[in-house]
Amino acid sequence: MDIKSKLGSLKLIALILVILLPFFGLSACNRHIEQAGEAEQLNFIFPKGQRGSSETFTGAAYNYPLVMDRELTTMVGNVYFEPGARSNWHTHPAGQILIITDGKGYHQIEGESLQELKKGDIAVCPPNKKHWHGASPEMGMQQLYIVPNTEKGVVNWMEAVTDVQYGN
Repeated sequence: MDIKSKLGSLKLIALILVILLPFFGLSACNRHIEQAGEAEQLNFIFPKGQRGSSETFTGAAYNYPLVMDRELTTMVGNVYFEPGARSNWHTHPAGQILIITDGKGYHQIEGESLQELKKGDIAVCPPNKKHWHGASPEMGMQQLYIVPNTEKGVVNWMEAVTDVQYGN
């Protein structure tokens, strides 16, 4: 990829962040989740989206695509994980950036310790590194994902994250 293409991708990502970051505290609609007698409120910036396949997610995760740009070779979307939901292990040929917009969850790169995620956190998944991400058992999680250089491929799905790995 030449410098001009890289600059175009970075401009798109910067534009998305400039537009969305001020709205993290606001919401188009709110959803209340009751767990163990306590009400936790997640702010939804985008519609819930389509439920992900049980072949690639444990529990209920919903994807809402936002940008699929062939010229900038960048994909951006929102995923809502219900409490306890998580992705399978997977890789991205060009890596992935996660921006947590609400809730609580986890991210883990294979061979590394589990990383707790909360609103405002950013997780970077390096190219071709096996990893997973999802909500905590007690609270859902909203995330924006950015997949750059989609001409290299988008995602390679692998096996499910076991309960032992998730509870790590």
